[in-house]
Amino acid sequence: MGKLMSIKDFEHLRVKQNQAFQLSDYDSQMPTNEDLDDSSLVQGIQKMGDKLDKLQTLLYSGKQRGLLLVLQGMDTSGKDGSIRSVFSHVSPLGVRAEAFGPPSAKELEHDFLWRIHARTPALGEIVIFNRSHYEDVLVTRVKGIISKEICDLRYQDIKSFESLLNSQGVKVLKCFLHISKDEQKRRLKERLEDPNKRWKLQPSDFEDRKLWDQFQEAYGDAIRETSTDEAPWYIIPADSKRYRDFCLSTLLVMALKNMSLEPPKARIEFTKLQIESLN
Repeated sequence: MGKLMSIKDFEHLRVKQNQAFQLSDYDSQMPTNEDLDDSSLVQGIQKMGDKLDKLQTLLYSGKQRGLLLVLQGMDTSGKDGSIRSVFSHVSPLGVRAEAFGPPSAKELEHDFLWRIHARTPALGEIVIFNRSHYEDVLVTRVKGIISKEICDLRYQDIKSFESLLNSQGVKVLKCFLHISKDEQKRRLKERLEDPNKRWKLQPSDFEDRKLWDQFQEAYGDAIRETSTDEAPWYIIPADSKRYRDFCLSTLLVMALKNMSLEPPKARIEFTKLQIESLN
């Protein structure tokens, strides 16, 4: 597992700015590697979880930077599950998950980023977007709610918005959870057959599956047009839930490490502190 923990080993998952990008060129399955068995992945997730916990404590206490994790993917790709797994050992202080559904009537009276901006991280916070502002160039495009011209304008607005966050100290990390159509079918069938999981199903899950190719094209265009050096997209193989979670936790650790976080200065002068003062 050690070999997989360097930034270079995840570079192939990153979509570079102005790259000739096709989503179909990326594998949804984890790489074939003799070191990648179930046990080693569990250990890797635990190790990354411990590191993430310490780095998140530094982030929260210092309140100098923020981190926004954007999770996008087709239905059943594991957005909810990865949040539970990756952040299970992290203090809830300074960590927040936001889910975005269809905009309300009031939200539709404003620009499409209005409802998004209010939920971005404050300094010291990690915020996870379970779906995000990208729905406004995905669902709206596939369902014909907006024109191609408006969609192209929104790509530019999104890049400007994320650049603004970056300039204010908020790192934007965007991850597409990439599953195959066959794996989605298996997971939908599993939910149908398990009474404890049927609550997760919505009519849109089956409607959107019929539009699989259109969504794949829309995702490909959105990722290509909005992956930048300061707010890159990563394509995460998500057919394997454990490998998906290992990739996400490792990318989060690397993003926080690159912030060179420091603990805040002490509020008291320890050299003058006397043990008698504790009596």
